[in-house]
Amino acid sequence: MTTSVLVPYATYLRVYEPLAAFPEPERTHWARYARRQDRPTYQDELRRSLADLLPTPPVAVPVHESGDAFVTVVDGVTCVCPWRTRLRGWQALGALAEEFPLPVLDAVLPPLVRHQATADYERWMERNPDARPWIRSAAWHVPVRWFALFSDAERRYDKGYETEPGERPVPPALRYRTPMVEARRRVARALKTLRDTMGEGALIDGLMDVGRWLEEFHPRAYVELDYGGLVHVLPEERLSEDHSAADMAEGLQALREGDTDRAGAAYGRLTRRWQAVRAMQSAS
Repeated sequence: MTTSVLVPYATYLRVYEPLAAFPEPERTHWARYARRQDRPTYQDELRRSLADLLPTPPVAVPVHESGDAFVTVVDGVTCVCPWRTRLRGWQALGALAEEFPLPVLDAVLPPLVRHQATADYERWMERNPDARPWIRSAAWHVPVRWFALFSDAERRYDKGYETEPGERPVPPALRYRTPMVEARRRVARALKTLRDTMGEGALIDGLMDVGRWLEEFHPRAYVELDYGGLVHVLPEERLSEDHSAADMAEGLQALREGDTDRAGAAYGRLTRRWQAVRAMQSAS
Protein backbone atom coordinates (compact mmCIF):
# COMPACT_ATOMS: atom_id res chain seq x y z
CA MET A 1 0.00 0.00 0.00
CA THR A 2 1.31 3.46 -0.84
CA THR A 3 0.75 6.72 1.03
CA SER A 4 0.91 10.41 0.21
CA VAL A 5 3.89 10.91 2.54
CA LEU A 6 7.04 11.82 0.62
CA VAL A 7 10.44 10.42 1.60
CA PRO A 8 12.76 13.21 0.45
CA TYR A 9 16.36 12.25 0.99
CA ALA A 10 17.77 10.07 -1.81
CA THR A 11 19.12 10.72 -5.32
CA TYR A 12 19.76 8.02 -7.92
CA LEU A 13 21.99 6.98 -10.80
CA ARG A 14 20.16 4.33 -12.82
CA VAL A 15 20.85 2.15 -15.83
CA TYR A 16 17.97 1.11 -18.09
CA GLU A 17 18.77 -1.88 -20.28
CA PRO A 18 16.80 -3.07 -23.34
CA LEU A 19 14.83 -6.27 -22.90
CA ALA A 20 17.28 -8.02 -25.22
CA ALA A 21 19.98 -7.66 -22.55
CA PHE A 22 18.18 -10.03 -20.18
CA PRO A 23 18.28 -13.83 -20.44
CA GLU A 24 15.15 -15.91 -20.29
CA PRO A 25 13.00 -16.31 -18.28
CA GLU A 26 13.82 -12.86 -16.87
CA ARG A 27 13.24 -11.20 -20.24
CA THR A 28 9.67 -12.50 -20.41
CA HIS A 29 9.05 -11.38 -16.83
CA TRP A 30 10.14 -7.83 -17.59
CA ALA A 31 8.23 -7.72 -20.87
CA ARG A 32 5.03 -8.57 -18.98
CA TYR A 33 5.90 -6.21 -16.15
CA ALA A 34 6.41 -3.30 -18.56
CA ARG A 35 2.81 -3.63 -19.72
CA ARG A 36 1.45 -3.03 -16.21
CA GLN A 37 -0.38 0.22 -15.58
CA ASP A 38 0.16 0.26 -11.80
CA ARG A 39 3.95 0.19 -11.57
CA PRO A 40 5.33 1.59 -8.29
CA THR A 41 7.50 4.73 -8.09
CA TYR A 42 10.88 5.39 -6.50
CA GLN A 43 9.04 6.74 -3.46
CA ASP A 44 7.25 3.41 -3.07
CA GLU A 45 10.60 1.63 -3.25
CA LEU A 46 12.10 3.84 -0.55
CA ARG A 47 9.07 3.54 1.71
CA ARG A 48 9.30 -0.25 1.57
CA SER A 49 12.96 -0.12 2.54
CA LEU A 50 12.27 2.19 5.47
CA ALA A 51 9.34 0.06 6.60
CA ASP A 52 11.72 -2.88 7.06
CA LEU A 53 13.51 -0.92 9.79
CA LEU A 54 10.37 -0.67 11.95
CA PRO A 55 10.08 -4.27 13.27
CA THR A 56 12.07 -5.47 16.29
CA PRO A 57 14.63 -6.63 15.41
CA PRO A 58 14.78 -4.59 12.19
CA VAL A 59 15.11 -6.26 8.79
CA ALA A 60 18.45 -5.00 7.46
CA VAL A 61 17.98 -6.57 4.00
CA PRO A 62 14.77 -7.88 2.37
CA VAL A 63 14.32 -11.63 2.69
CA HIS A 64 13.37 -11.95 -0.99
CA GLU A 65 14.61 -10.06 -4.04
CA SER A 66 12.24 -7.52 -5.54
CA GLY A 67 10.43 -8.34 -8.76
CA ASP A 68 9.89 -4.63 -9.53
CA ALA A 69 11.68 -2.33 -11.92
CA PHE A 70 11.57 1.14 -13.41
CA VAL A 71 10.50 1.17 -17.06
CA THR A 72 11.08 3.61 -19.89
CA VAL A 73 10.48 3.47 -23.65
CA VAL A 74 13.03 5.20 -25.89
CA ASP A 75 12.44 5.32 -29.66
CA GLY A 76 10.02 2.42 -29.35
CA VAL A 77 12.46 0.23 -27.37
CA THR A 78 11.37 -0.86 -23.89
CA CYS A 79 14.15 -0.59 -21.32
CA VAL A 80 14.00 -1.64 -17.68
CA CYS A 81 15.98 -0.86 -14.56
CA PRO A 82 15.47 -3.66 -11.99
CA TRP A 83 15.26 -2.49 -8.38
CA ARG A 84 17.36 -5.34 -6.93
CA THR A 85 16.65 -3.99 -3.44
CA ARG A 86 18.11 -7.02 -1.68
CA LEU A 87 21.47 -6.74 -3.42
CA ARG A 88 21.57 -2.96 -2.89
CA GLY A 89 20.64 -3.41 0.76
CA TRP A 90 23.58 -5.71 1.33
CA GLN A 91 25.94 -3.33 -0.41
CA ALA A 92 24.59 -0.34 1.53
CA LEU A 93 25.40 -2.02 4.83
CA GLY A 94 29.09 -1.66 4.08
CA ALA A 95 28.77 2.11 3.81
CA LEU A 96 26.76 2.65 6.99
CA ALA A 97 29.83 2.74 9.24
CA GLU A 98 31.03 5.78 7.29
CA GLU A 99 27.67 7.55 7.61
CA PHE A 100 26.87 7.05 11.31
CA PRO A 101 28.79 6.90 14.60
CA LEU A 102 28.95 3.34 15.91
CA PRO A 103 26.54 3.92 18.86
CA VAL A 104 23.93 5.32 16.48
CA LEU A 105 24.46 2.48 14.01
CA ASP A 106 24.12 -0.12 16.79
CA ALA A 107 20.85 1.47 17.88
CA VAL A 108 19.39 1.40 14.37
CA LEU A 109 20.81 -1.96 13.28
CA PRO A 110 22.16 -4.09 16.15
CA PRO A 111 25.51 -5.83 15.51
CA LEU A 112 23.88 -9.27 15.41
CA VAL A 113 21.53 -8.13 12.62
CA ARG A 114 24.44 -6.66 10.63
CA HIS A 115 26.62 -9.72 11.09
CA GLN A 116 23.85 -12.04 9.93
CA ALA A 117 23.20 -9.89 6.87
CA THR A 118 26.90 -9.86 6.02
CA ALA A 119 27.09 -13.65 6.28
CA ASP A 120 24.02 -14.01 4.06
CA TYR A 121 25.58 -11.67 1.49
CA GLU A 122 28.84 -13.62 1.40
CA ARG A 123 27.01 -16.89 0.80
CA TRP A 124 24.83 -15.29 -1.89
CA MET A 125 27.85 -13.80 -3.70
CA GLU A 126 29.48 -17.23 -3.85
CA ARG A 127 26.51 -18.33 -5.95
CA ASN A 128 26.20 -15.04 -7.90
CA PRO A 129 29.75 -13.70 -8.38
CA ASP A 130 28.83 -11.45 -11.33
CA ALA A 131 25.86 -9.71 -9.68
CA ARG A 132 25.70 -5.92 -9.87
CA PRO A 133 23.00 -3.34 -9.12
CA TRP A 134 21.30 -1.28 -11.80
CA ILE A 135 20.88 1.60 -9.33
CA ARG A 136 23.26 3.64 -7.22
CA SER A 137 21.93 6.06 -4.64
CA ALA A 138 23.16 8.87 -2.42
CA ALA A 139 21.59 10.63 0.57
CA TRP A 140 21.07 14.40 0.63
CA HIS A 141 23.27 15.14 -2.38
CA VAL A 142 24.28 14.17 -5.88
CA PRO A 143 27.92 13.00 -5.99
CA VAL A 144 29.59 15.57 -8.24
CA ARG A 145 31.33 12.85 -10.28
CA TRP A 146 27.93 11.74 -11.59
CA PHE A 147 27.55 15.00 -13.50
CA ALA A 148 30.52 14.12 -15.72
CA LEU A 149 28.27 11.57 -17.47
CA PHE A 150 25.80 14.14 -18.79
CA SER A 151 25.47 17.36 -20.76
CA ASP A 152 23.32 20.34 -19.82
CA ALA A 153 21.24 19.72 -22.97
CA GLU A 154 20.07 16.42 -21.42
CA ARG A 155 18.71 18.16 -18.32
CA ARG A 156 14.93 17.99 -17.81
CA TYR A 157 13.24 19.93 -15.03
CA ASP A 158 9.49 19.53 -14.57
CA LYS A 159 7.85 21.65 -11.88
CA GLY A 160 4.96 19.24 -11.39
CA TYR A 161 1.27 20.09 -11.36
CA GLU A 162 -2.03 19.27 -9.76
CA THR A 163 -4.41 16.88 -11.51
CA GLU A 164 -8.14 16.25 -11.34
CA PRO A 165 -9.67 15.73 -7.86
CA GLY A 166 -9.09 12.17 -6.70
CA GLU A 167 -6.09 11.66 -9.00
CA ARG A 168 -2.47 11.60 -7.85
CA PRO A 169 -0.71 14.91 -8.63
CA VAL A 170 2.29 14.85 -10.93
CA PRO A 171 5.31 15.56 -8.70
CA PRO A 172 8.25 17.75 -9.69
CA ALA A 173 11.31 16.06 -11.15
CA LEU A 174 14.83 16.97 -12.22
CA ARG A 175 16.59 14.35 -14.32
CA TYR A 176 19.34 13.82 -16.87
CA ARG A 177 19.34 10.89 -19.29
CA THR A 178 21.92 9.88 -21.88
CA PRO A 179 22.78 6.86 -24.05
CA MET A 180 25.30 4.50 -22.49
CA VAL A 181 27.83 5.15 -25.27
CA GLU A 182 27.79 8.88 -24.45
CA ALA A 183 28.14 8.27 -20.72
CA ARG A 184 31.16 6.00 -21.26
CA ARG A 185 32.76 8.43 -23.69
CA ARG A 186 32.38 11.33 -21.28
CA VAL A 187 33.80 9.35 -18.37
CA ALA A 188 36.83 8.33 -20.43
CA ARG A 189 37.41 11.91 -21.63
CA ALA A 190 36.99 13.36 -18.13
CA LEU A 191 39.43 10.84 -16.69
CA LYS A 192 42.05 11.69 -19.32
CA THR A 193 41.66 15.40 -18.62
CA LEU A 194 41.90 14.97 -14.85
CA ARG A 195 44.88 12.62 -15.05
CA ASP A 196 46.72 14.95 -17.43
CA THR A 197 46.13 18.00 -15.22
CA MET A 198 45.74 16.70 -11.66
CA GLY A 199 47.42 13.29 -11.59
CA GLU A 200 45.34 11.78 -8.81
CA GLY A 201 42.53 12.60 -6.40
CA ALA A 202 39.15 11.58 -5.04
CA LEU A 203 37.30 12.77 -8.15
CA ILE A 204 39.46 10.55 -10.36
CA ASP A 205 38.96 7.54 -8.09
CA GLY A 206 35.20 8.10 -8.04
CA LEU A 207 35.00 8.43 -11.82
CA MET A 208 37.03 5.25 -12.30
CA ASP A 209 34.58 3.40 -10.07
CA VAL A 210 31.58 4.71 -12.02
CA GLY A 211 33.28 3.86 -15.32
CA ARG A 212 33.91 0.26 -14.26
CA TRP A 213 30.26 -0.03 -13.22
CA LEU A 214 28.99 1.27 -16.57
CA GLU A 215 31.07 -1.30 -18.45
CA GLU A 216 28.89 -4.05 -16.93
CA PHE A 217 25.83 -3.08 -18.98
CA HIS A 218 24.49 -3.39 -22.51
CA PRO A 219 25.96 -0.79 -24.90
CA ARG A 220 22.46 0.31 -25.95
CA ALA A 221 21.38 0.99 -22.38
CA TYR A 222 20.54 4.44 -21.03
CA VAL A 223 21.92 6.14 -17.93
CA GLU A 224 19.73 8.41 -15.83
CA LEU A 225 20.53 10.78 -12.98
CA ASP A 226 17.45 11.51 -10.88
CA TYR A 227 17.36 14.14 -8.12
CA GLY A 228 14.72 11.94 -6.52
CA GLY A 229 13.25 13.27 -3.29
CA LEU A 230 15.49 16.34 -3.18
CA VAL A 231 13.05 18.13 -5.50
CA HIS A 232 10.60 18.15 -2.57
CA VAL A 233 12.95 19.91 -0.16
CA LEU A 234 14.82 22.33 -2.44
CA PRO A 235 13.09 25.59 -3.45
CA GLU A 236 11.83 25.85 -7.01
CA GLU A 237 14.16 28.73 -7.86
CA ARG A 238 17.13 26.74 -6.60
CA LEU A 239 16.23 23.81 -8.84
CA SER A 240 15.62 26.08 -11.82
CA GLU A 241 19.08 27.62 -11.45
CA ASP A 242 20.86 24.29 -10.87
CA HIS A 243 22.94 23.45 -13.94
CA SER A 244 25.48 21.22 -12.26
CA ALA A 245 26.35 19.22 -15.38
CA ALA A 246 27.14 22.49 -17.17
CA ASP A 247 29.46 23.51 -14.33
CA MET A 248 31.24 20.16 -14.49
CA ALA A 249 31.60 20.41 -18.28
CA GLU A 250 32.91 23.98 -18.05
CA GLY A 251 35.46 23.01 -15.44
CA LEU A 252 36.76 20.10 -17.49
CA GLN A 253 36.94 22.20 -20.66
CA ALA A 254 38.83 24.91 -18.80
CA LEU A 255 41.36 22.32 -17.60
CA ARG A 256 41.89 21.14 -21.18
CA GLU A 257 42.58 24.76 -22.18
CA GLY A 258 44.94 25.30 -19.27
CA ASP A 259 42.68 27.90 -17.64
CA THR A 260 42.95 26.83 -14.01
CA ASP A 261 41.21 29.95 -12.68
CA ARG A 262 38.08 29.28 -14.74
CA ALA A 263 38.22 25.58 -13.86
CA GLY A 264 38.46 26.42 -10.16
CA ALA A 265 35.54 28.83 -10.38
CA ALA A 266 33.31 26.24 -12.12
CA TYR A 267 34.23 23.46 -9.73
CA GLY A 268 33.78 25.85 -6.79
CA ARG A 269 30.21 26.63 -7.88
CA LEU A 270 29.49 22.92 -8.14
CA THR A 271 30.92 21.93 -4.77
CA ARG A 272 29.44 24.90 -2.88
CA ARG A 273 26.00 24.09 -4.26
CA TRP A 274 26.13 20.52 -3.01
CA GLN A 275 27.81 21.34 0.28
CA ALA A 276 24.88 23.65 0.99
CA VAL A 277 22.42 20.86 0.19
CA ARG A 278 24.23 18.37 2.41
CA ALA A 279 24.20 20.90 5.24
CA MET A 280 20.40 20.64 5.21
CA GLN A 281 20.74 17.06 6.48
CA SER A 282 22.11 18.13 9.85
CA ALA A 283 19.58 20.97 10.02
CA SER A 284 16.58 18.65 9.43
